[in-house]
Amino acid sequence: MAVKVGVAGYGVIGQRLADGVSLQKDMELVGVADVAPTLSIRALVERGMPYDLYCAVPGKEKDLEAAGVPVSGSFDDLLGKVDIMLDATTAGVGAMNRKLYEKAGVKAIFQGGEKNDVADVFFHGYANYDKGLGADFLKLTSCNTTGLIRTVDCLDRCVGVEKAAITIIRRVADPGDYHRGLTNALKMDKAPNHQAVDLMTIMPHINATGLLVHTPVTHGHIITLVVTPKKDISVEEAIAQFKKHPRIRVVTTDEGFTGNASFFRYARDLGNNRSDMYEIGLWADTVVKSGRDIMFAINIPQESVTIPETMDGIRAACGMQKDGNDGVAKTNEYLGLGKWMTPQYMED
Repeated sequence: MAVKVGVAGYGVIGQRLADGVSLQKDMELVGVADVAPTLSIRALVERGMPYDLYCAVPGKEKDLEAAGVPVSGSFDDLLGKVDIMLDATTAGVGAMNRKLYEKAGVKAIFQGGEKNDVADVFFHGYANYDKGLGADFLKLTSCNTTGLIRTVDCLDRCVGVEKAAITIIRRVADPGDYHRGLTNALKMDKAPNHQAVDLMTIMPHINATGLLVHTPVTHGHIITLVVTPKKDISVEEAIAQFKKHPRIRVVTTDEGFTGNASFFRYARDLGNNRSDMYEIGLWADTVVKSGRDIMFAINIPQESVTIPETMDGIRAACGMQKDGNDGVAKTNEYLGLGKWMTPQYMED
């Protein structure tokens, strides 16, 4: 029997969560909830309402209906029909919604914008799937931390990782956002960045620290890592391990992947919905060694990268797969992750 899922907040992340759930053959998307006729909601209407919409706040139904948005019921109605909610609301709203989920006896997964104490488990599908088994409330790592953990966990499983030094070149806003203003400057954050701290929360056996630089771009973050392995590993061996990971796409600059926008354009040329990529990009020609340390650079498609790990969270919380390897494999299968792994790709 399919697990019944609802999504709260149909914005940048929420609409992608809805699409991700709809691709899982063992899950059923019951509906999405929002409060206003935003551009995302208006586009949903113009697409013929593929998902039922529920009004998240009493009294806002009139605003939605006045804009021609059909409303299927209240937030309480949605909670009465689901096993688990994916909360992609504005930071702080999720913490308030948790009380509603508790009252309704519904599990929930919160996105990275919420504080860690909103949930019982800080979750990543690959690094700590077992901690999410049967949990009522999970919180996902941020987009950057999600991508970081994929690569660090990949090496950790192979040779063990002692420590990691992380530099994040962070996009300032999502495409289409104006609230950060138009800028022509870089901005430095204090060290350590929260992504390094969050990585250690998920993987406490690794010593991590990092810097973060805000940049006036929108299409993805770029992160450089210097990882100290417990056992020596060559550049070629490290690249081979990365290539085995279904959520890491190994590329080169010679292929045309010269920067963050290259991934966005490639996803668009592939015909991906909204030009999304679930996988992170890793430049093979940035993988170098300094003594025993391995250094490399990755690209984080911030709008969609957490979707696979959220699907993993549903599987863990609802006990759909008890083994983490089985859980992430099922998510990968339904999202089509790793389909580019041809024999030629693995050999290059």
